[in-house]
Amino acid sequence: MTRKYILKYLGCASCADKIERAVNRLEGVKSANLNFATSTLTVETTREDSTAAIKSVVYSYEPDVLVIEKGGETTKTDSSERTRLIRLIIGAATFAAGILSGRFADWSHITTALFVISYLVLGADVIWKALRNILRGRVFDENFLIAIATIGAFAIGEHAEAVAVMLFYGVGKFFEERAVGKSKKSIAKLMDIRPDFARIKNENQLIEVDPETVEIGDIIVVKAGEKIPLDGIILDGQALLDTAALTGESVPRSARVDDTVLSGCVNKDGLLTIQITKPYGQSTAQRIIDLVENAANKKAPTEKFITKFARYYTPVVVILAALIAIIPPLFWGDWSQWIHRGLIFLVISCPCALVISIPLGFFGGIGGAARRGILFKGGNYLQALNNLEIAVFDKTGTLTKGAFEVTKVEPATGFTKEDLLEAAAKAEVFSNHPIAASIIREYGKDVDKSALSEYKEIAGHGISVNDGCAEIIAGNIKLMRQMSIEAEEIETLGTKVYVGISNKCAGCIIISDEIKKDSREAIATLKSMGVTKTVMLSGDNYPTAEAVCRELGIDEVYAELLPEQKVEKLELLTKEKHLKGKLAFIGDGINDAPVLAMADIGVAMGGLGSDAAIEAADVVLMTDEPSKLAEAVSIARFTNRIVWQNIIFALGVKGLFLILGAFGVASMWEAVFADVGVTVLAVFNAMRVLRMGRQ
Repeated sequence: MTRKYILKYLGCASCADKIERAVNRLEGVKSANLNFATSTLTVETTREDSTAAIKSVVYSYEPDVLVIEKGGETTKTDSSERTRLIRLIIGAATFAAGILSGRFADWSHITTALFVISYLVLGADVIWKALRNILRGRVFDENFLIAIATIGAFAIGEHAEAVAVMLFYGVGKFFEERAVGKSKKSIAKLMDIRPDFARIKNENQLIEVDPETVEIGDIIVVKAGEKIPLDGIILDGQALLDTAALTGESVPRSARVDDTVLSGCVNKDGLLTIQITKPYGQSTAQRIIDLVENAANKKAPTEKFITKFARYYTPVVVILAALIAIIPPLFWGDWSQWIHRGLIFLVISCPCALVISIPLGFFGGIGGAARRGILFKGGNYLQALNNLEIAVFDKTGTLTKGAFEVTKVEPATGFTKEDLLEAAAKAEVFSNHPIAASIIREYGKDVDKSALSEYKEIAGHGISVNDGCAEIIAGNIKLMRQMSIEAEEIETLGTKVYVGISNKCAGCIIISDEIKKDSREAIATLKSMGVTKTVMLSGDNYPTAEAVCRELGIDEVYAELLPEQKVEKLELLTKEKHLKGKLAFIGDGINDAPVLAMADIGVAMGGLGSDAAIEAADVVLMTDEPSKLAEAVSIARFTNRIVWQNIIFALGVKGLFLILGAFGVASMWEAVFADVGVTVLAVFNAMRVLRMGRQ
């Protein structure tokens, strides 16, 4: 079973990593993932009574955090941010009084007392957390480092500096948590597509209910300005729908009776009566929210490395601090000076800037992309797309509209157009393929399915069926030859469906598919972004596929491919990549599932409301626009730049201050800036990723 918990007020990314690892070690837990950006702990467990043990782990690391099981009750009371602010103000005022009293020589005892009081007011929580963690065998967290550094400063007579460090640390943590909280709220706002209520129609009454209680077949009413709470079909009314929350598109689309509408859209005008077709848990809005929230479970390689790096970095720096405090004075004396330098080294060592800003950066990229109709299933795919080298496209429904229309009917000698269309319609009537639908539309009459038998699909070639009078074959020229039916191959652009009746060729139907308006722009943009090769794989005939490639500027084309042959071609293309390069396959997510699964990055086009597309792919483009792929690459690269800016900035500043601290140039004030100050700046930098979701 899977359980989800909200860890409200979780502000320590390092603690989040420790909680995740500790919960993973619990008996019966198969996997645990803690999404720091959304403060959501997802646990897959075999035990019904695992909640108490999970809460115990969380409270052992973060006792002030509220643990809220989704669908359950909170077990702790809210801690007040105002109380912390009051303590900071009192501590700062007492510290200021101590500094003023220090100007009077005969007030030295009063000065010391004021510094001690100020230190306890500001640092009681820090010292208590450090002691509690030491008793539990946990050291090297930031509470331990700050406590040791400031107590050491008191011990060597640097009272004012010890209090100043605790004050600056408290102020810095206050703003850090505010910054982290703001970034989390910004991410949550990007995904604010969850409906508040559903207005269900019960006889002549309208009753507002929780969307989770609405069942399939229920009738709801959605007024102008309201979100559509669940997926359904319009029974009455028409309106313009704002789909920006799902697709990122700013232009509303019209909806009327019999149209399918999706949850998360906003009714701009009009009054809609909708019959529900999916329960809340399977609605489009909920699926998108779940997908984005679960994306953090698949961490990017950079994020995994930083998390692992942080575990070893702090103990190593603590050991170096001890060596600085002990080894030099054995040779040169002046223990007070070298202990002071070692303490400064301790303050600098906390890796908060890295462990907080990196997850926020990746999740901000995922959230921002989702706001523009691009769904990443994990930070690993976001980072992989940053190194896109080869883009492989399916043709139908990806680069072309997939809206086929019959453009020519060429009957063979002895057959009429009516004969040809009727036979083709009988063969295609059981198929859901767009080509089949175009033939049925062109025929324009009902087909008696009960009269048909021996229906058989011949993979990659066509269809055979018996109408009681004759065997009908419909498919490509290869199928005609396979069935030993003589057929003259027609040289023209378009998809050609040859029809055979009783082992005789009845003619050929030519069907055309229109290229999407932004396909050429998408290919050109990808090339300008450094994608070295674009390829198209198609089951269509060579002349049609080559014509599409020429028009779009695609580098290579492979046509007349069976599904298994597409996999073979992809294997060959994969071998052409450079070491860090990635290959993406872009398809419709339904017919191309094997190829999507095999590619480094599987990208499904037109995932709006398509369960198959969302299941098959690593990235889902919620509209049918190929240009969204270039947009996804742009978001991936911008996110990667932000992440590396934070890594270089945090390590660079800390490295500089570690050197300055070791040589006695940096003070504890500057050391605290190197810790909390850098963290706040890194968090604000990570928040820049979110702006991509608002453009």
